[in-house]
Amino acid sequence: MMFLRYENFRSYLQLYPITTIILAVNLIVFLLDFLVLDRRLTIWGAFYQEPVLDRYGLSEPYRYLSSIILHAGWDHLLFNCFSTLVFAPPLERMLGHLRYLLFYLAAGVAGNALSAAIHAGTEYGSVGASGAIYGVFGAYLFLAVFRKNDLDEATRKTIYGTLAFGLIYSVLSPAINVWAHVGGGAAGFAMMGVFLILRSKRGSALVERRDD
Repeated sequence: MMFLRYENFRSYLQLYPITTIILAVNLIVFLLDFLVLDRRLTIWGAFYQEPVLDRYGLSEPYRYLSSIILHAGWDHLLFNCFSTLVFAPPLERMLGHLRYLLFYLAAGVAGNALSAAIHAGTEYGSVGASGAIYGVFGAYLFLAVFRKNDLDEATRKTIYGTLAFGLIYSVLSPAINVWAHVGGGAAGFAMMGVFLILRSKRGSALVERRDD
């Protein structure tokens, strides 16, 4: 099962540097925000939109990114960090470090974008890495649906079960921005498809050049 981690701490840091940096940034920002700065980082960086003057949160577009590294409480932080710790490493290895970083950030922004579109005309704010994490889940869902032979049965069941639980919990909990989850997941699903298509074309081009 691809989500079981057998690496020691040093190996984890070496193999998954982007995942490690994401975890460290989330933790450091949270500690600064809650213990030192009296939530001023949340005020500065949370995604926020207003009914009339800023319907889509575009007056301060940096919030589409900054909100991804902020969290509302210990439970929020720990759940997202645990999900990142367990589920992100195989994807980082699959995509490569830089592509994985861009993927993660793009999924988070996509989650905020869908949330902004759904909540346009209302006052709404949110924080959290969940959109980016659901992007990771969306990538695995693409593999589970269209590349079944690349995943063992236990991994596929874990993906389906995790997504089902996450979406049900998201819908039932009023404090969760479910549309950020949906937007991030859809973006991750689509980006994985694009990545595999491009990789296949590059592979075909290499074969053709070798034949020539």
